Amino acid sequence: MQVSTAEFKKGLKIVFDGQPYAIVDFQHVKPGKGGAFVRTKLKHLRQGRVIDNTFRSGEKVELVDFEDKHMQFLYRDDRFNFMDTETYEQTSMSADEVGDAALYLKENTEVDVLYIEGAPVAVEVPNFVELAIARTDPGVRGDTAQGGTKPATLETGAMVQVPLFLNEGDVVKVDTRTGEYLGRVAVAS
Repeated sequence: MQVSTAEFKKGLKIVFDGQPYAIVDFQHVKPGKGGAFVRTKLKHLRQGRVIDNTFRSGEKVELVDFEDKHMQFLYRDDRFNFMDTETYEQTSMSADEVGDAALYLKENTEVDVLYIEGAPVAVEVPNFVELAIARTDPGVRGDTAQGGTKPATLETGAMVQVPLFLNEGDVVKVDTRTGEYLGRVAVAS
């Protein structure tokens, strides 16, 4: 199926130069002279790199034939192992295929896995996850809740900046899109 540049929207998956891309951002431009065009940022669905491209207004592009499957992350050995929540089929993906999502995957996390031509190519984690702090420097007496921040390593290996009053074992909420600390969910017991 083909779509026109007028139908572009963020997240739309298109074929460009024979490769699958998702539209990250786009802008319709109508200069004073010449024809209108659409400036886009495209993210390669397999490799994760982002490119810029300009399409003529009204140009048609092919849509990617894809399938999103809701899965559960089971465990990690030398590969990441997932289970389809409907059919209970298991699939494994390499660290390259999982990409940055690996920083937020802990056992039993529900994710969406993107399949292109029957093969898993990308993992989309929830926008917000709750993870325990595995390592951080202890808070010092006199530190304020509104003061500075310190680095903390979460149970999955992700590094985030957290307020000084947080300690190891505390559970925090993290935005997976930006890697930012959003708040404390539970205090270490």
